Amino acid sequence: MGLWQLDADTLARSRFLISPLTETVAALIDLQEAVASHPVQQKWLARHLAAYREQLAGDPVAAAVVRAGFRYSWIADFLTPAPVGVGIPHIDEELQRVRNTPPATARADLATALGGGPLPAVLRRDDLAERSAALLEWVWTRTVLPDWERRRRVLEADVVARTAQLSDGGWATALDGLNPRTRWLGEGRLQINAHDNPPRDISGAQLLFVPVTPRRGWVTWDEPHRYAVVYPCSGALTGETDRPAPQALRALLGPGRARILALLGTPMSTTQLVALTGLALGSAGRHVKVLLDAGLIRRRRAGRSVLYYRSEAGDLLVEAVRHGQPKPPAAATAE
Repeated sequence: MGLWQLDADTLARSRFLISPLTETVAALIDLQEAVASHPVQQKWLARHLAAYREQLAGDPVAAAVVRAGFRYSWIADFLTPAPVGVGIPHIDEELQRVRNTPPATARADLATALGGGPLPAVLRRDDLAERSAALLEWVWTRTVLPDWERRRRVLEADVVARTAQLSDGGWATALDGLNPRTRWLGEGRLQINAHDNPPRDISGAQLLFVPVTPRRGWVTWDEPHRYAVVYPCSGALTGETDRPAPQALRALLGPGRARILALLGTPMSTTQLVALTGLALGSAGRHVKVLLDAGLIRRRRAGRSVLYYRSEAGDLLVEAVRHGQPKPPAAATAE
């Protein structure tokens, strides 16, 4: 298995981080594979796949980079730099890091992704980094940016949930749910994948955990300073946020309370609700109190967090509005 070995200080300094470029890379992989895992992704592909294929057809160099650099078992390192900075990095700064890749490094990374064999003639050139960054910028601008506010809120809510798990149960609890291949084994060992590679000692480096909304993860690094585990964020969060509150529910409860009630099919904290909805903490708290007083949601404590979730009455209301009330029986005709 793939193992990273790290000391206690490295683990203590680890953090969760959102990266626009990493989300863009995940979107590019989805476009390239063109296989939807849920209805919302199917709609997204339907909107963007034809334009993406047209873009590649007009740039055979970028198309060759994608074919060589994004393989199921390996991604060329220069295409997925580990994020830097505090907070959400700016996409332009992240793309510049791709552009700054030396030509020899870009060619070597693509050769490694291809298994070490010779590069195709179309990739034996010095502008691979610039052409790659241009394609990533196109994917960001055309397919991710229009939906970035929703994606960002989903990612932020996932980070909130992971941070709460870390606080309540430690790193073993927070990391075991990232994906089926990643888990904390104890004694300074983090399993990152199922590959049969020698253990890698990353003690002293910065370790990052980066969520993406598509259902694909990977690892990346800028040796020896920075390592990152990219993981698909919680499916429960993405699924619920992809289902807006029905118009009838908004008319009945108001848009804020309707949005929160629709989201609480999955237990969430007030902080998660703030991240997902964009509401101020005070506004979210007031909406939650009204829903609690009405018996539409309940609450329970999980460690130091309070989680809210729909009651049976809340479930019935949401489903009745979402699917429509059954028609009443026809009135009997008078004799």
